[in-house]
Amino acid sequence: MRLAGAAKLVVAVAVFLLTFYVISQVFEIKMDSNLGSLFARSALETAARSTKPPRYKCGISKACPEKHFAFKMASGAANVVGPKICVEDNVLMSGVKNNVGRGINVALVNGKTGEALDTKYFDMWGGDVAPFIEFLKTIQDGTIVLMATYDDGATKLNEQARKLIAELGSTSVTNLGFRDNWVFCGGKGIKTKSPFEQHIKNNKDTNKYEGWPEVVEMEGCIPQKQD
Repeated sequence: MRLAGAAKLVVAVAVFLLTFYVISQVFEIKMDSNLGSLFARSALETAARSTKPPRYKCGISKACPEKHFAFKMASGAANVVGPKICVEDNVLMSGVKNNVGRGINVALVNGKTGEALDTKYFDMWGGDVAPFIEFLKTIQDGTIVLMATYDDGATKLNEQARKLIAELGSTSVTNLGFRDNWVFCGGKGIKTKSPFEQHIKNNKDTNKYEGWPEVVEMEGCIPQKQD
């Protein structure tokens, strides 16, 4: 009887130890699996962050060099969506800001600091060109001037107004016609023609919208005015 009891005890202890060993192995595997998943997820998140493309000011495609101001702008879309002008990651004019309108939309920026000075729009379909001409005459030397059309920016645009805009560095303003889309960035006192200008003619055979061409967009880096 004593031998049978001892044998049972030995078997019970062996079963207990075997059960303990199996359970410990299962938990160890599970723990290793969880740790592996955790490290794998962490590595994937790190890789995703490292491969995510950087965002530059105004959403432009590459960073501007030192002593340059980033800008991005778009003309209006037909007579539905207004233009947008952004400088140094600051949206100066847009439909969301509710400060754009039919005609020519203008933003003035300090050429030394990049700070916004003024924003206005002038109706070149049903309005008067005289206030626009007076506004152009008051722009100070060293001021960055950004312009974008919305709906129609040319019907009331006379020779004097076109000349004043050409003096800011525009080439295309002399040919700007009814419902053309146009964006331009120049400056008061500029000595050469600006490289920042896009113009799409209103042409019924190529228009994207009924009666209007497609939106024209432009981005770039404006050199900071030096003393």
